[in-house]
Formats: sequence, structure tokens, C-alpha cells
Amino acid sequence: MLGFAQTADLEASLERETTSQYLNAHERKSLLRFLTCGSVDDGKSTLIGRLLYDTQLLMEDQLAALAADSRRHGTTGDDLDFALLVDGLASEREQGITIDVAYRFFATEQRKFIVADTPGHEQYTRNMATGASNADLAVILVDARQGILTQTRRHSFIVSLLGIRHVVLAINKIDLIGYSQAVFDQIEASYRSFAEPLGFVSLQAIPLSARYGDNVRSRSAKLPWYQGPTLIEYLESIEVESDRRTAPFRMPVQWVNRPNLDFRGFAGTIAAGVVRPGDRVAVARSGVTTLVKRIVTADGDLPEAGAGEAITLTLEDEIDVSRGDVLAAAAERPEVSDQFAAHVLWMHDEPLIPGRPYLIKLATSVVGAIITHIKHRLDINNFAKLATKTLEKNEVGFINLMTQAPLAFDPYSRVHETGAFIIIDRMTNHTVGAGMIDFSLRRASNIHWQALDVDMNARAIAKGQKPVVLWFTGLSGAGKSTIANLVEKRLHAIGKHTYLLDGDNVRHGLNRDLGFTDADRVENIRRVAEAARLMVDAGLIALASFISPFRAERRMARDLFAEGQFIEIFIDTPLEVAEGRDPKGLYQRARNGLIQNFTGIGSPYERPEAAHVTITPDLSAEEAAELIVSYLDRGSYLGSATG
Repeated sequence: MLGFAQTADLEASLERETTSQYLNAHERKSLLRFLTCGSVDDGKSTLIGRLLYDTQLLMEDQLAALAADSRRHGTTGDDLDFALLVDGLASEREQGITIDVAYRFFATEQRKFIVADTPGHEQYTRNMATGASNADLAVILVDARQGILTQTRRHSFIVSLLGIRHVVLAINKIDLIGYSQAVFDQIEASYRSFAEPLGFVSLQAIPLSARYGDNVRSRSAKLPWYQGPTLIEYLESIEVESDRRTAPFRMPVQWVNRPNLDFRGFAGTIAAGVVRPGDRVAVARSGVTTLVKRIVTADGDLPEAGAGEAITLTLEDEIDVSRGDVLAAAAERPEVSDQFAAHVLWMHDEPLIPGRPYLIKLATSVVGAIITHIKHRLDINNFAKLATKTLEKNEVGFINLMTQAPLAFDPYSRVHETGAFIIIDRMTNHTVGAGMIDFSLRRASNIHWQALDVDMNARAIAKGQKPVVLWFTGLSGAGKSTIANLVEKRLHAIGKHTYLLDGDNVRHGLNRDLGFTDADRVENIRRVAEAARLMVDAGLIALASFISPFRAERRMARDLFAEGQFIEIFIDTPLEVAEGRDPKGLYQRARNGLIQNFTGIGSPYERPEAAHVTITPDLSAEEAAELIVSYLDRGSYLGSATG
């Protein structure tokens, strides 16, 4: 017979073995990432709470807290309000809505799951897109009483746009319509008709009641006419094409790992494919190739690594690789371009306007960019392509985009991680849009700068001056044109070579096709800035007199020039003074509603934050001109140009 100590040791050993077997089995389970989405109050949070409850993942203290919260905040009478398990923000509980994206983990005997609960309100569409970006499947909920709503369509379209190909149409609250098969059939038929152009690989409609658990985990006797799977059964069995390991190898470089002189590796998370020591890889932008020497991790070297793993690669050759580069399979390289066509979901209160400068973050690269053209926006109700000059918040459009430097990318449909980007406002650093690249604009690769023997420096030396653009900005009637004209007269008198671009004059020719909407104002400044850049290249002192009301456009103009070639001059005249002058009667017409989008009345003027020269109202036009000429003289713009 075994002694007490031996029996205890045996039991402990068996317990360790059982625990180890359980953990190993759990580790081998496949993982499905899915999101719930749909319109407001369709029951998304309640469904996730029900999934957690039915899979017995709630502790006794959680159930007790849920019961207390249900009495205080719940909307289900004496029943548990499962939505409160997910809606963690105080404002969500008080309003009974989801605002943020909530992620929850649960598991069954067959599979592990990560589910994202996304908000239904239109103003939180960006949060919904965030939840969809990492999902393999979408559960789109529909309130059986309401049917297909606009937000249902919007979320379905975004799901399709973000590459999700498997959808469950969960027709919820079926108990509130008497478990009617006729209503279920009508909603399913309507949704399938709408979703046909979206290209979903699978679409399973399931009638259920998240509140009471009908058809969530167990089949409901109240729905004898439905012979399909329960929601859990379907989620356990669906096969999704989520294995990114089959795609070509891609690893955006996060940082260069150089702890000492004897080690130099390149760290990042593999976006797609598999890599092994001995594989030939290429630096996508430069095209330089080499062999993988080692795959290094904190737990030791690996014989192989695949998509989703964070690793450090060492290479056989000393080649130039830095953050933002993409290491790729040498035989299947990504494309490299500085111009793309892409779908974009706009997320900001201020509209997207072509020509405005933004930042683009693609994988680990961040570069300056502008949207050069909006080809169309998409009507989410019928997928019509509508002409537009701007994109408003939550609208989806198809755009052309140009970056300041070439980027390595794949079409989003091929590799999500190297085909998706976000758009960042340069002034606030806020994310204002999300995009999915369709293809590069290959025609751009056929256009190159032509090398010229006579350059800007040679032209400037011949003229005895340093080329520069003087950018006069201020309200209409501030005195910009008067002061710019006086400056040019003084420069001409001392033999300098100049040209004055005036806001009114260019609208008779170069910009005669533009109006005064925000989009047209941006394009007006873009064209003028490009013209001024050519004049500076010609060795001239260019004077540009434009209201140019938006900081973003003035920054766009400034970014076209090298350091010291752009001088911003702010004619700081108060609105009441400018309006009092009103030499053309424009303010009065704007006040009477005869001129739309007039700066200072119907459209804002954004004051410069760091102008090189500020002309205050106490100076006369002659004094202002003298101040500007003196500034140029002190900056050596009026002497011999030496480069």
C-alpha cells in the first residue's frame, strides 16, 4: 500500500499531467477573431454577454455584480442585462449604448474566440472600422422588428471593404415578433439581395434571441422551422481563410536592433508568409537582396517563423535597412510607388479636401502625402459611384493619393498589413481616415525629373540675388496687394528680378475655372504654390499675394520649398478695419448673402502661428514695404547669390 506522502505525490503528479494535457489541448485550438456590428440597439453587447454566460466564463462575483448592475442600469426588468458585461464605460451604461470597441475572449471545447463589440451609432463608425480591421468574420445583427437599416448597410459595406469574407446575419429579438418565420425569411431575402455585390464567400442567417439565449448555444424549441446551426455551432465549424502564412513573406522593419558591435538585427512583426534561415529576402524599396542568417527571439533562435510572430532577423550581408523598410521574399516582392489608387473611409468632422497635406502611415512608414483627386464617393445603399469634390465624415470614396517618398505595398486584397494605411492630420496628429490600396498609378513611374545643365543656383548668380517667395497672407482688404506692389517697386528700382502673383489676377487665367468653396480654395493655393516654385527655380524673387485662409494650405505651399526659400508675411489687419475699407464692396455683398464662403464672414481665416514677418495695423503701406525690404537685405537675399 502507498503511504500518505506517496499518495499525495501521485495525486499531485496526476493533477500536473491533467493540467498539462488540458493546456496543451487548449493551445492547439484554432482561434477565430470576429466582430459584432449593426445598427444602434440591435443587441450586440447583449449577444456577447450571452456568449460569455453560456460558455460558463463568468465567475460568481461577476454574476453578482451583473445582477446588481442590472437592477441599477439594466433595461431587461428582473432579468440579467448581459449588455452590461461589455459596456464598461459609465457613459455607455447610462445611455445604454456602445461607444468604444470592447474585446472579449471566450472558448469552447472546439475553438478559441476573440470578439470585438463595436458601436452602432453613425458618429462612431471609425471605432467600428477599428474592430473590423483584425477580424476574420462579422456577425451583423439586425433587430427583427426594424429590418435592414442604413447603418446595417454601412457596416456591411465597411466589412466588405476591409476584406472580411464571412458573415453571419444574426436576426435578433426574434422573440419580440412571435418567432415569425415569415419576418425572418423577408429580412434574409432583403439582406442577401443587398449584399450580393459585396462578394462575401459565406453568409449564414440565424434567427436568435440574445436576451433569452434562443439559438445562441442551444437550439430553441420555439423555432422548429429553423433547421440550421446555432450561432456557437456555426462559429465553431466555419473555416476562414485567415492563414496569412500562405501569402508571400513580408516583414515591415520596426527598428534596427544593435545592442553591441557584434550584433545587428532587424526587428518587426511578420505581416504575411513564412521565413527560414537561408531564405533569400529583398529590401523592397532598394531591391538589394541577401540571405537570412538567423531568426532571433527572446526564447532563442527559431528554425521557422510565420505571420503574426515578432522576431529579429540577422542577415548574411551588411546592407542598408532601416525603420520603415519592408523585408520581403526576393522572388515575390511588393510593389513600390509614390502614387496609389485606394478606397478611403473618412473619419473626421472636417471634410477631406484634395490638395491638403496629410501624413500617411503604412505599416512602419510615415510619409507626407496629399490626396490628388477624389474619383468618386460610394452610395452605401445602392453602391452608385457619385461625383464629388470632398468626402464628409463616414463617407467612403475612391481616391488618388501621392506620397513624398515611394512606399512598398501590396494591394489590400492580397496582404492586409502592407495594403492598409491611416491618414493623419499634420497639425493635430489625429487619425482622420483609413485607406485600403487597390493599385499603384503606374503611369507615375514613367515620369522623371529631367536633368538640366543650367540650374537654380546658376540663374540666381546671374541675377545677383537669392531666389525666394514672399507669401503675403491676410484678410481681403488687409492691404496685401498694395504692400506687395510697393515691395516689388522698391526691388525693381535696385535692379532685382521679381514677379508678382496676385490673387485676383491669377483667377483671370491660371485659376479661372475655380470657385470659392473650400476645395477650390485649396486647389487655388496648390497651383499658385507650384507656379511660385517654378519662379524660384528660375532665380526670381516671387511675391504671392493671396488670402490663403487655411494654415494647412500655407504649410503645403511652404513644404514645396527648401529652407530659406519661403517667407510668410502676415498682414495683420483686424476684420473690422478690413471691412471698413472694403474697396471692392465685397464685405457688404457677403453680409447681404450675395457672396458665399467669403473669408471672415462665411468662411474662417486661420491666423499664422509663426509668420516670418508680421505687419501690424499701425504701420503705413510704405513703412511695411520698407520693413520687408530690410528683412530681405539682412537675410542676404539682395546680394550676390552664392548657393
